[in-house]
Amino acid sequence: MKTEHKDYSVVLVGPAGMGIQTVEQALVKILKSAGYHIFATKEYMSRVRGGMNSTSLRVGAVPVSAPVERIDLLLALAPGGVDHVSERISSSTVILGEKEQFEQEIPAGIRMIDVSFERIASAIGNKLYSNTVAVGLLGAVFHVEEAILEDFVLKRFAGKEQKVVEENKKAIQAGFEQGLRLVQSGLLDIRLQPDQRVKNQIVMEGIEAVGFGALAGGCNFIGAYPMSPSTGLLTFLAKHGKRFGVVVEQAEDEIAAIHMALGAWYAGARGIASTSGGGFALMTEGFSLAGMLESPLVIHLAQRPGPATGLPTRTEQADLDLALYAGHGEFPRAILAPGNLQQAFELTRHAFDLADRCQVPVFVLTDQYLADTYYNTEPFDLSDIRVNHHFVETQEGYLRFALTESGLSPRGIPGFGRGFVAVDSDEHDEFGRITEDLNFRTRMVEKRRGKEKFLIEQAMAPTVWPSPKKEHLVVCWGSTLPIVQEALEVLGREDAGLVHFLQVFPLHPSTAEILAQARTRICLEGNAGGQFARLLKAYADVEITHRILKYNGAAFTVEEIVRRLKEILK
Repeated sequence: MKTEHKDYSVVLVGPAGMGIQTVEQALVKILKSAGYHIFATKEYMSRVRGGMNSTSLRVGAVPVSAPVERIDLLLALAPGGVDHVSERISSSTVILGEKEQFEQEIPAGIRMIDVSFERIASAIGNKLYSNTVAVGLLGAVFHVEEAILEDFVLKRFAGKEQKVVEENKKAIQAGFEQGLRLVQSGLLDIRLQPDQRVKNQIVMEGIEAVGFGALAGGCNFIGAYPMSPSTGLLTFLAKHGKRFGVVVEQAEDEIAAIHMALGAWYAGARGIASTSGGGFALMTEGFSLAGMLESPLVIHLAQRPGPATGLPTRTEQADLDLALYAGHGEFPRAILAPGNLQQAFELTRHAFDLADRCQVPVFVLTDQYLADTYYNTEPFDLSDIRVNHHFVETQEGYLRFALTESGLSPRGIPGFGRGFVAVDSDEHDEFGRITEDLNFRTRMVEKRRGKEKFLIEQAMAPTVWPSPKKEHLVVCWGSTLPIVQEALEVLGREDAGLVHFLQVFPLHPSTAEILAQARTRICLEGNAGGQFARLLKAYADVEITHRILKYNGAAFTVEEIVRRLKEILK
C-alpha cells in the first residue's frame, strides 16, 4: 500500500511501563532530523504500570501543530491497545501488531499487518526492546536513512553499558529491516516530501518553551512542589539551573513554595512559583500576601481537570476562575495564557517584566495538553534578551508604599541604598508600619487598585486571524489556538475567522470593538461553565451567541471543531 498525503497520523498504544513515551521522544527527534514536520501529543493514565497509554504523532510535509482524530497507522504493542483507541479507527486505518494477540479486537474490514515486535525484541535479548524495534520499523516506512537511526541510538544510550548500546542498535536495525520488507513488498510505503526548512527549526515540549521563556525573563529562583502537569518546569530549571544561575527549591509544600518565591522578589531576584490546581489552592494565602506587599510575583499554573485530584494526567481549561478570583481582599493581577510554543516563550518572558514593572502577581496559565505537546517551530527570537530591573536605590527616609497617582511606588531592595525597606502583611502606612487608620486604609486600597489602569494600558491585544471583519468569529484562549486555526482552514468558509486571547485578564481595551463586528460569536474553551465567555460579559459587556465546550479531560481535535462549527453555522 503506497500512500501520499501532506501529513500522516501515527498512533502507538501500549501499557504504562512499556516505553511508549520513549518511542515518542525518539521518533520526534529522528523524523525531524529527516526533514519532516512533526507534532506529538499523548494521553496517559495516572499510574506507573498497567492501563493503556497512547501517543499520537503527525508527520508532515507541511507544518502540523494540532491533534486529529484520524489514525492512518496504528502500532499496537500489547493486547487491549486496539480497543483503547477503537473510536478513532476507520476504514483507512492500518494496524501493525501480532495478529494472534489482537484477533478479538480488530473491527471488521480493518486491515492488519502481522508484526511481532515482542518476538523480534526477545530474539535480540529482551522483550523490552519492542519499543526500539518499533522506532526502526517506522524509520524505514518513512524512508529515514539508517545512519540517522544508528546515530540516535549512540546519542540516546551514551553512557550506558556497552551491551545495552549494542542490543538497542541491533533492535533498531531489526525493526528497520522489517520495515524495509513491508516497503519492498508494497504492504506499507509512506511517501512524504521532506522540507529543508525543518532542519533549521527547533523542536520541544510546551513546558520547555515556558522554561526557556522564564530564563529569558531573568528567572533565577523557582519554588515548587511536584504536581503534574507543572512538574516539568521544576525539572527543566533544575537541569539547567547551574548553567543559568537559577536557585531551585523543591519545597516541602506549595505554601512554602510561594512564600519562598515572594522572598526571592523581596531580595531583588526574579522568582516563579509553579504548580497545578490543587497546589495553587494552597498558595492562595501567599498570593494575597503578594497583593498586600505589592510584590512582583510570577505563578505558573498548569491546569488539569478538578475538583480535588480530578484527572491528574489529563487536560482542561477550568482554572481561569481560580486565577481570576483567587485570594482574599481586592488587588490587581494579570493572567497570560499562551497558545503555542512561541507564545509560551514570549509570554513567560513578558510575565517577569510585567510583574516587575507593575508590582503585581502575574499568572502564566498553561494546561497538560500544552505542557506535554511537541512540535517543530522557528527558533525563538533572542535578539533583544535584556532584563530590565525596576527597583531603585533607596535614600534615607525611603517610603516603600509612597502614595502616587499611578499607584506605583518606587520599589526598594534591602541593602541596596541607605533606606529601610519595610513591608507588612497587615494594612500599613507609606513607610510600611501597621496602621488601623480607616481613612488611610481607604487611600491604600485605592492606591493598590490604581495599578489596574496601568495594567489595562499594558494589556496585550488579542490575535485576530485572518482578519477581524468576519461575520462569524470563533473566540478562544490559551492552548486551543493552533487547533482552531487548522479547523477553520479545513472548514474553508470565507466568512469565518478567529480571535485568540493570549492575555485573558485584564482584557485589551479593543476587545468589545473587535467582537462587536461579528454577527455570530462562538466561544470555544475546555471547561463546562464557559468561564471565559462569562469573563467577556462581565468585563467587556460582550454577549457570546454560541459556546463549544469540552470537559472530558481530552484536548479538542481538528475534526471535532469542524463538526461543531458546521452544526452552528449551517
